[in-house]
Amino acid sequence: MTHGPDDSPRLPVRVARPTTFLERLPPPVSSLPRWKIGITPPDLSPWLAGNCGIPGVMHYEGRRPGPHIVCVSLIHGNEFAGATVLDRLLRRRVRPRAGRLSLVFANPEAMRQFDPCDPVRARCVDEDMNRVWFPAMLDSRQTSYELDRARILLPVILTADRLLDLHSMLWPGDPLVLSGLSPTSRAMARRVRGVDVCVADQGHRSGCRLIDHPRFSNGSAAACLLEAGQHWHEATVTRTMQAVVSLIGPCCGLPANDGVLPRREMVVTDVITARTGLFRFVMPFHSGHVVADAGTVVAHDGGDEIRTPYDRCMLVMPNLRPARGHTAVRFARVDTGTQPPAPDQ
Repeated sequence: MTHGPDDSPRLPVRVARPTTFLERLPPPVSSLPRWKIGITPPDLSPWLAGNCGIPGVMHYEGRRPGPHIVCVSLIHGNEFAGATVLDRLLRRRVRPRAGRLSLVFANPEAMRQFDPCDPVRARCVDEDMNRVWFPAMLDSRQTSYELDRARILLPVILTADRLLDLHSMLWPGDPLVLSGLSPTSRAMARRVRGVDVCVADQGHRSGCRLIDHPRFSNGSAAACLLEAGQHWHEATVTRTMQAVVSLIGPCCGLPANDGVLPRREMVVTDVITARTGLFRFVMPFHSGHVVADAGTVVAHDGGDEIRTPYDRCMLVMPNLRPARGHTAVRFARVDTGTQPPAPDQ
């Protein structure tokens, strides 16, 4: 038995159990649900050439010194609520009075592939753009559309003082803001409006997120990732606007908005990776669901049971259809310290 950040007893997360032959057969293939498409991709044609020599980057400088604030949209092409917000701000001619402001459309080529009849497919061109930010990967000879695009955007990232990466969720869940474990990024997360909970974690085994780049994990710069709600909902656009204005409002002279500040601060203790293609939750949990009792079975991965390791365990962004090797869910508890999460389970 191990102990968590508050030294309370923890139960094991992954428990192997004997299985019968019938249990080892793959489950029937289930179709993806039909999602409601309540918004359409914005027209980004005025901004795609950029204005600073980097396509897709609109950069402005104020008359007084101040931090470089960066808002990034379209890391995933089918998550365009953030791009809608940045487009609206650009059309309103929002400009910084102090410091520098960069509004980034990271992967518009993926968004061009968006088809309401197959909305998940436009997530990327070649690979997940939010797994390519490890410096060794950026410096390598490896190539893909997303990796090459990340290299083009890197000069903006390396000069950012505060960065907000704008995302939305495929599966139902409570909106949240994610940060790494650095104190500066966690402090930034607590000031992002529009969501009720902020979550600190250590990233993914499968690759380096933008907010985990050493610029933000090892230095004084800060970065957060907003999960503003489900894809393609107008309410998600509203929350994204609240979050962005809470970040850029002071430097741009925008009035304060009434979006809520996070009231709950959680830290991820366990990252559960699907070891088989048979990973299935026992029910369609939504992100933010709190399981009352330790030892509750929440999923099966082949012959293994996935159980909550402590009481009042929050499920963070459960992926109801994870591929083998991908993150299936993260377990989080109310923060009582900054000890690192347990290794991937």
